[in-house]
Amino acid sequence: MTQLRRAAIVAPLRTPVGKFGGALAPLTAGDLGAVILKALIERSGIDPARVDDVIFAQGYGNGEAPAIGHWSWLAAGLPLEVPGYQVDRRCGSGLQAVVNAAMMVQTGAADVVVAGGVESMSNVEHYSTDIRKGVRAGNLVLHDRLTRGRLMSQPVERFGVISGMIETAENLARDYGITREDADGYAAYSHQRAAAAWAAGVFADELVPVPVPQKKGDPVVFDHDEGYRADATIESLGKLKAIEARTIPGAIVTAGNASQQNDAAAACLIVAEDKLDELGLEPIAWFHSWAAAGCDPSRMGIGPVPAVERLFARTGLTWDQIDLVELNEAFAPQVLAVTKGWGWSAHDSRFDILNVNGSGISLGHPIGATGGRILANLTRELVRRSGRYGLETMCIGGGQGIAAVFERA
Repeated sequence: MTQLRRAAIVAPLRTPVGKFGGALAPLTAGDLGAVILKALIERSGIDPARVDDVIFAQGYGNGEAPAIGHWSWLAAGLPLEVPGYQVDRRCGSGLQAVVNAAMMVQTGAADVVVAGGVESMSNVEHYSTDIRKGVRAGNLVLHDRLTRGRLMSQPVERFGVISGMIETAENLARDYGITREDADGYAAYSHQRAAAAWAAGVFADELVPVPVPQKKGDPVVFDHDEGYRADATIESLGKLKAIEARTIPGAIVTAGNASQQNDAAAACLIVAEDKLDELGLEPIAWFHSWAAAGCDPSRMGIGPVPAVERLFARTGLTWDQIDLVELNEAFAPQVLAVTKGWGWSAHDSRFDILNVNGSGISLGHPIGATGGRILANLTRELVRRSGRYGLETMCIGGGQGIAAVFERA
């Protein structure tokens, strides 16, 4: 059997994360992708012609920028000869893009691959499935792709109607005995950690400021995550009403303890170890291993439990070897259910290495960009702490989980 090459992670970058309808809303997903790709080429110093492929994640793709990895590469003014494509594993898409790129490099199919993702949830369209065959009479229905994508994330014929991801989080809260106070306490922790990280300048090296065009005047530079709340406390979050209070008895998910809808882009280079010196590139980490697993769509948030279990079984790694954990925060009760599923106690010391600079609740969850956003911070935090292994994992709408381990270079 041919020996697999090691795949290096080089120059992982991200834009700041914009709120839904916020500072980044004037930019389409394709435009945001072009911004991060330009920055990646400039900061890494690589000759763009040496890139073999571009893999970009997007959770809400559309006809405005098909195969968005290639579209954004071209929009960035980069070489026509470089191909690209798009990948969708919903919330795990950005990490899947990195995984795909790493496997290409490991097997010799490529030497250098750009991996990343982008989402402009502010610009996700409404669409109709009624027009193609014509509408002779009656009403024309337009679906909001954001809400429709969540409703249709699993076959209704098999699993029935699941109203959305909030319902799945409420199911986990009941299954695992997560209280409203638990959820708000964790959410406050996430916001406070994000605020502390910003105050300490933790994100400086990974951020790519974005020039945002204005209707009048010069572009405005957007250079700060827009969604975290430095003043969030368990008391302030406790005043918010549960989103599904009318339909789910005892509902606990609120706008304050759930992830946001966001806009952002992220990207990195995945490079073969034997090409690093030739290209003058410095790795920050190595791709180590990965796994994905399916689960009940109505409990999709538990996906990281079987995914990590499968990953550890394949690699022989144990929790004792993991120095940092990044578990994307779709919902606070989902995070707490997953940690219980992992066997962590309520006051487990491993919470000290979990989402140390905030995550989806505070920093945001721009679906296709989330995997890359996490990777940019996880790898740099491993360096700051002189850790060896970092675990990145997330739940996936429709009933999946994905997990990957990265090793500090």
